[in-house]
Amino acid sequence: MLDIKLIREQPDFVRQRLATRGAGEEKLIDGILDQDERRRKTLGEVESLKAQRNRVSKEIGALMAQKKLAEAEARKVETRELGDRIAGLDGVAKEAESARDRLMLQLPNLPHESVKVGASAEDNVIVREVGAKPALAFQPKSHVDLCEHLKLVDFARAAKLSGSGFILYTNWGARLERALIQFLLDLHTREHGYTEVSPPYVVGPHCLEGVGQFPKFADQYYGLAEGDRNDALGKLYLIPTAETPVANIHREELLKESQLPLRYCAYTPCFRGEAGAAGVGTRGMIRVHQFDKVELIKIVKPEAGYDEHEKMLANAERVLQLLGLHYRVVLLCTGDMGFASAKTYDLEVWSPGQGSYLEVSSVSNCEDFQARRMNLRFKSDTGENRFPHILNGSGTALARLFVALVETYQRADGSITIPPLLQPYLKADRITT
Repeated sequence: MLDIKLIREQPDFVRQRLATRGAGEEKLIDGILDQDERRRKTLGEVESLKAQRNRVSKEIGALMAQKKLAEAEARKVETRELGDRIAGLDGVAKEAESARDRLMLQLPNLPHESVKVGASAEDNVIVREVGAKPALAFQPKSHVDLCEHLKLVDFARAAKLSGSGFILYTNWGARLERALIQFLLDLHTREHGYTEVSPPYVVGPHCLEGVGQFPKFADQYYGLAEGDRNDALGKLYLIPTAETPVANIHREELLKESQLPLRYCAYTPCFRGEAGAAGVGTRGMIRVHQFDKVELIKIVKPEAGYDEHEKMLANAERVLQLLGLHYRVVLLCTGDMGFASAKTYDLEVWSPGQGSYLEVSSVSNCEDFQARRMNLRFKSDTGENRFPHILNGSGTALARLFVALVETYQRADGSITIPPLLQPYLKADRITT
């Protein structure tokens, strides 16, 4: 969440930066300031009453020493009345604080000054294109046709099992998916210096709130209940991304500055309801409810945040470079960024069968926005408690990487060539019927 001190001291600046997102959240600032002032004013009254109660308490002691029992009893009544007023005002202050914080949780992060002001994806900036689009001497097939021809994915039986938006990998398709996951983990841990973790796939709502996915997007995720206990629904959720558990690993901790930076890498399946999303009901693997992803997380000192952001971007790009895929780097505008992000790059890989680019990675610096929500701090060498920057990036996401790979390396006879770096994982250089 945002720093309440910043909102108090520079409300117009905060409103202006929020307005660049185009969602109207700047209108919440007045309510936040009203509740914050109500809380601070009430706490001031509480402190005044506590001081008065302390003075009266001292008077009671003096009166008791002077044997003025009647006057002492009257003062005791006064202290009890003061106590009741203090308790009542404490309740008012807590209510105001809760109301303020509920509003604060609805505020997205402030876009970084380097992010272009824009309304939608049409305003995003193409930073660079890498490699060339594959020059196929034949009409490329879509991944659906390729997967059905080579029996890599059984779309019909996946729908029979779980409905639309799910994938059943089979035979070489399952092996290729597993090979990609292993390749990504090996690359990021052995060459890029990340520590591999394997987190739970189920988390409490506090973790979703910590990374900014709750409360705004609660309708997009899968809530769980043990058995048929509907009363337990909402206590646990399937993770929408490994970012949710991994970024929360150190929540409510006070780290040492010497522990930073922390770099984590995790493979998990990801589960997303994608409420109202177009295309979920169509055939294929572009938009699905469950997909695999290797996620990168960094927890770093604020002054290193944007250097580490560029390095994380390079780590994700390396995946596409090694696989020989054409891609572009896109800097998202203010109106297209995620809720928690201050700055985001997307990696979009070319998919010949689709005739379009597919997003396979978003690399974001959330600055201290998530750290504040999860109360994660570090103690600097000077003894100051500070909030770190938290970064996340897909390194990368499947099934879209799978789609781009099979469509890029398809051959005229319907077979698929395996890129050299994946051949040791698959023990094959080609997938055929």
